[in-house]
Amino acid sequence: MRKLLSLVIGAAFLSGCQTADNALTTNSTPVAVSGPAAGAIAGDLASRLTEQMGPAATTTIKMDKDTSEYAAALEAVLKGWGYTVVTDGSVAEDQKPLELAWSIDSFDGQVLARLTTPAIALSRAYTTTAAGATPASPLSIMRRN
Repeated sequence: MRKLLSLVIGAAFLSGCQTADNALTTNSTPVAVSGPAAGAIAGDLASRLTEQMGPAATTTIKMDKDTSEYAAALEAVLKGWGYTVVTDGSVAEDQKPLELAWSIDSFDGQVLARLTTPAIALSRAYTTTAAGATPASPLSIMRRN
């Protein structure tokens, strides 16, 4: 009887640990940002990424092909900094490209942008307007060993 009672009490405590149905999920839909906002966000994050990466002349960046305004702006900004950007997967055999992933999500009326390489992850929240975007949080830099 004592074991049954402790089992019922334990189950009652554990039932309070369930999460609500409106919890965050990992399968969010990317947010479409306007051209000026996409350019401002891409320019800010790409400039911060170049501070963390090696020299542009020796670095080839591989991105997935995407037709969004942000992907086009990010590719243009990286090329403007002197990096070779490959989006179709065709690289020379002697080159080992640096893989770059990006994401744009909406959260609490702001846009959360992230750039990720195998060694570095940068993220920042932005407030967007029709004329552009301004940083709404400090830059987060995570280095992996």
